[in-house]
Amino acid sequence: MTIIAAADGSALGNPGPAGWAWFVDDGCWASGGWAHGTNNKAELTALLDLLQQTAHLAEDLLVYCDSTYVINSVTKWMAGWKRRGWRKGDGQPVLNVEIMQALDAAMTGRRVELKWVKGHSGHPLNEAADRLANAAAASWKQRITPDAGPGFAGAVTSHPEERSVPVWEDLDLFSGQ
Repeated sequence: MTIIAAADGSALGNPGPAGWAWFVDDGCWASGGWAHGTNNKAELTALLDLLQQTAHLAEDLLVYCDSTYVINSVTKWMAGWKRRGWRKGDGQPVLNVEIMQALDAAMTGRRVELKWVKGHSGHPLNEAADRLANAAAASWKQRITPDAGPGFAGAVTSHPEERSVPVWEDLDLFSGQ
């Protein structure tokens, strides 16, 4: 059997309040985010969370993404980055390296297929993931922690830069609002 899902991210302002989400069906989805992040970070984290939440399952995974950055990072560029010590071809450090390294670890030994789907084109899974990611970003903009969703039973996740409790007073970006 194959688990079929979509993963998406959103940043209001890019960077700004950011949300990520993945969606299998109404009873199996997850979302999260940060008060300040980028769209790319959110897109990557959506895939990372899905991989981590399904790590204890034997099923293959088919993930629809509207981000060619995510797909190319995992399927085309990552092997070269690793060979060069997590540096790009021009010698510059890889962006979002902590998430990239966590994705690399989460992909090890997995049967995962990433398929591109055009965003906002009516693909039901992608549209649902997009709505959840946007809602998470909007929640962070209002200083409300978004609904994390039911996820997969028995899952364990760990994201780079994750905080268990938001600390709003540490964030200068909300001053004056």
